[in-house]
Amino acid sequence: MQQQTDDMEVPLLNDSNSNRQKSLAPERDGFSHQQKDSEGSMESPNLEFEYGDTDSFTAELSELYSYTEEPEFSLNRDYFEEDFKNHVKGRRWMELSMEEQRAYVMRLLDALEVTDRDKRLKVARAILYLAQGVFDECDTETDVLYWSRHNVFLLYDMGIFTALLELLSMEIDNNQACSSAVRKPAISLADSTELRVLLSIMYLMVETIRVEMEGDSPERKAAREAFKTELGSPLYNGEPFALLLFTMVTKFCSMNAPHFPMKKVLLLLWKTILFTLGGFEELQEMKVRMRELLNLPPLPEDSIKVVRNMRAASPPASAMELIEQQQQQKRGRRSRRSAFVDSLEGDSPYAKKQPLVKQDSLDTYNERDPFKNDDARDEEDDPEDVDSGIEGEVDPLDRDVIIQPPPPPPPLRPPTERVSFPKGLPWAPKVREKDIEHFLETSRNKFIGFTLGNDIDTLVGLPRPIHESVKTLKQHKYVSIAEVQIKREEELQQCPMTMGEEEVEETPAEILYLGMLPSLSQYVIALLKLLLAAAPTSKAKTDSINILADVLPEEMPITVLQSMKLGIDVNRHKEIIVKAISALLLLLLKHFKLNHIYQFEYVAQHLVFANCIPLILKFFNQNIMSYISAKNSICALDFPHCVVHEMPELTAESLEAGDSNQFCWRNLFSCINLLRILNKITKWKHSRTMMLVVFKSAPILKRALKVKQAMMQLYVLKLLKIQTKYLGRQWRKSNMKTMSAIYQKVRHRLNDDWAYGNDIDARPWDFQAEECALRECIEKFNTRRYDKNQNTEFTPVDNCLQSVLGQRVDLPEDFHYSYEMWLEREVFSQPIQWEGLLQAQ
Repeated sequence: MQQQTDDMEVPLLNDSNSNRQKSLAPERDGFSHQQKDSEGSMESPNLEFEYGDTDSFTAELSELYSYTEEPEFSLNRDYFEEDFKNHVKGRRWMELSMEEQRAYVMRLLDALEVTDRDKRLKVARAILYLAQGVFDECDTETDVLYWSRHNVFLLYDMGIFTALLELLSMEIDNNQACSSAVRKPAISLADSTELRVLLSIMYLMVETIRVEMEGDSPERKAAREAFKTELGSPLYNGEPFALLLFTMVTKFCSMNAPHFPMKKVLLLLWKTILFTLGGFEELQEMKVRMRELLNLPPLPEDSIKVVRNMRAASPPASAMELIEQQQQQKRGRRSRRSAFVDSLEGDSPYAKKQPLVKQDSLDTYNERDPFKNDDARDEEDDPEDVDSGIEGEVDPLDRDVIIQPPPPPPPLRPPTERVSFPKGLPWAPKVREKDIEHFLETSRNKFIGFTLGNDIDTLVGLPRPIHESVKTLKQHKYVSIAEVQIKREEELQQCPMTMGEEEVEETPAEILYLGMLPSLSQYVIALLKLLLAAAPTSKAKTDSINILADVLPEEMPITVLQSMKLGIDVNRHKEIIVKAISALLLLLLKHFKLNHIYQFEYVAQHLVFANCIPLILKFFNQNIMSYISAKNSICALDFPHCVVHEMPELTAESLEAGDSNQFCWRNLFSCINLLRILNKITKWKHSRTMMLVVFKSAPILKRALKVKQAMMQLYVLKLLKIQTKYLGRQWRKSNMKTMSAIYQKVRHRLNDDWAYGNDIDARPWDFQAEECALRECIEKFNTRRYDKNQNTEFTPVDNCLQSVLGQRVDLPEDFHYSYEMWLEREVFSQPIQWEGLLQAQ
């Protein structure tokens, strides 16, 4: 494990810090221009982004194909038409009846079983053309999608998916292709042709059947449920289909199969998990049902709806904005100082006309800040927040000026316009039972002098205000499903005979975890290696894995236009890989957490041990606004647009301009997923929170607040909130806008001193012991539930002679050949003292 995780060592923040220091040191004369360009902070608009399980259906289909695969669309069409015209004379696919279409698909299915590899590939391309919607017979993109859906359900009904699965297994085990790919100095599209065709058909089938349409017939709905059950069940060699894809990922990352098309594998793996386990809305419904089964009170709110209704907050000022603000303050102070000296000498007309007024620095900033919302907070108008964080000490003459008691300045605008308080906080506060116990323990020690352990009901001897506090805490008490599962697991460990054997429901998540358990660490490390290779902040290394095998053409570009097109394709390819891995990891964490908390903790601990925390921070240590607004796409080459419309002439200018979208959906989706993963693995874990502090995540996360999207800001603020008690008073004092945003947007824990650092849990004691204790609990859980071969001390002993002699013993098949020899050696030749046995009884 240690050797594997060493490969994931992330050289965090060294190069990027130096680059950031360079970017923060602009030339003085061009400071204002540089500031306007810095990360787009002054131009950042509100992003109209709606988070969901996936992007639009057409966008998800187009991301399956690289732009270098575009010539293969016509190749698929040619192979289909060549075969179709030989068997169906003078007619088109759309003109056939359903029975004729079924008969033709059955003929293709038979042809898939031929031994000739080239013929098999031609048939597979013909099937892929059907799954792509016989686009040559269509006039619009809508027609292509309609016929693609029609054909995919037909292909599934005829058993094509099972046949493709057998072919995929053959290609994975093709040692000749693997060994030749390992020896090749450069791998291109041609090395993965068969795999790409098979994976493309399977992806189109999974994605098309997964998406439910309004006009679907009952037969299609039944087919969807059957396919969902089939993919999630251990029907393929005794394991779910997802495990075969996980095996491909680990084989690729171990350099044994460098020709595997990883983007297609990861997309298919993500959509398979999404289909079989369910998306975020299904998760919410499952959570509600499970709370009902456990007799827990309902959830205080629907978290999906709350997040969707949130508004983005104004980001805090960047370092350069604050520096410019301080320079303006100093210039203002110098002019006031000269005016003050002149007034003492009696020569200044300013002294006669207007009394000395202290400039409010943040009011000045608020008037020129385009990020400023109407619901500004009072704390943002406090000049000390900035002064204390940047300037430090004021010079003596300035101090004299400030000490002068000025008359109150006339208000620039009515107070009701300047301050508008929110109608209510978005989240209902929560309190854990542990928090109530801690509160009562402290109160009893203070007022009585002794404690009552975990008793939260006895309030004898405590003053009335404590009674009211406990009543309020109990009103907001929240018992999570995880707490119930942990308590149940402790009872099963302590009283195995009394509790009996646990009945485990065979859910898709349970089946998947059972299959992943033996090689879980390898799967996690492989996914993180791919994420590291695809991250935009990663530098190319000779020993890193090559994720571009399914995007690089056989012949490298020779013109500037071809080079630009390939560059866009490579960047797009990496973005799609990040999107698939981030969504996949988040789905696994959320489903395992709902299924059993220790399954979630096992995956989360492997992520932590494989350096997931510094990897995600490394990902965000970039110009995040540029990443989210990246335009690495060519609309004219996206499927299905490229197969219906005539190809326009591409120029360097059109490629450089990109599309007109305000942001890149997949990149914003990836960023939110990575932040959610980071939140999940650090929540309530002080050792992991300290890792965030040690890796200096606060400035990185603060820069991510520049993105004006409510959901992304929420998860950044959550990560900042859990660190505030460790960052020190000076940081909190200098970042009051961020503290105010945390108060407004993040759920409150009623007795959590996150803003003050008084919490006893903030003491940095032995965090290694915390991880070791958690790992011990996880190992006990896995051993108890999944190790069926254990001979524990609790196995009952049968003391009845007749029962023991009557037990059926499984003997080897060849035992009867040597039965007489066994009797002679083990029975007849052994002296037995029968009298001694009788006396012992």
